[in-house]
Amino acid sequence: MTRPITAGVDGSEESLAALAWAAREADRRGTPLHVVHAWRFQTLDAAGAGDRDAQERWARDSVAESVRAVTERHPDLTVSTEIREADDAVAVLLAAAADAETLVLGSRGHGAVVGFLLGSVGQQVIAETNRPVVLVRAGGEAAGREVVVGQQGDPEDSADVIGFAFEAAAARGAAVRAVRAWALPTVFTYSPGSMRLADEAGGLEQYERKALGEALGPWRERFPDVPVIEHVEMGSAGQVLLSVAAGAQLVVVGRRARRTAVGARIGSVAHGVLHHADCPVAVVPHT
Repeated sequence: MTRPITAGVDGSEESLAALAWAAREADRRGTPLHVVHAWRFQTLDAAGAGDRDAQERWARDSVAESVRAVTERHPDLTVSTEIREADDAVAVLLAAAADAETLVLGSRGHGAVVGFLLGSVGQQVIAETNRPVVLVRAGGEAAGREVVVGQQGDPEDSADVIGFAFEAAAARGAAVRAVRAWALPTVFTYSPGSMRLADEAGGLEQYERKALGEALGPWRERFPDVPVIEHVEMGSAGQVLLSVAAGAQLVVVGRRARRTAVGARIGSVAHGVLHHADCPVAVVPHT
């Protein structure tokens, strides 16, 4: 069974932009689109009275209107909807993501957050799901012609992240710009002996370029028609990615969730790119 591209909508401008992005992506890839909306019963007056049926009708009508706008633009797209009353939006989205190829949500980046927007809900979903999540801001399709992807660690560590970027680029007819950022080592990470060996091998930058090339090799073979730009730069990974994101249609980053006393948290690179990139950002969990 083909997994759908799933969009979480809450009626906000950002979530409608996410729905539009998800519809374009599903159309490009020839996959179904699944639309998820979780609504919470609200009392309507000081006496605590509310009309649950009326609120559910409003939720269904709102989703139906959004879906109509999508199907008018993509008449061949297969669209399904899921409308649920729920107190826990995170649980609804995690369940939807489990069956999805990709989950798409709206994001305001720096600003205040509501509903499914990046914040406590979106961040929890990104940290806890094992599926890719794309965050989209309002404003339409990004104008860039590149899919920018960050590569770190060994080739096997970033295989899922790079694979997602190549598939996205192939669907768009875009190039992949693969970015590997590196920092000068400290005395705590490199011994004098290892530094001498690195210098004899041509310096640390040459080592980083070799590591990036090895990570890209299998994907170049699998997607021979996708142009590839290798970008190696000394600096913070988040800052380097953001510096090249202006030419991007999509930025793809990996994440390793870590748990703290206050719950799951995503890594600093993914967090920084999500908050500051103007184009959509895909967060792909490492296996």
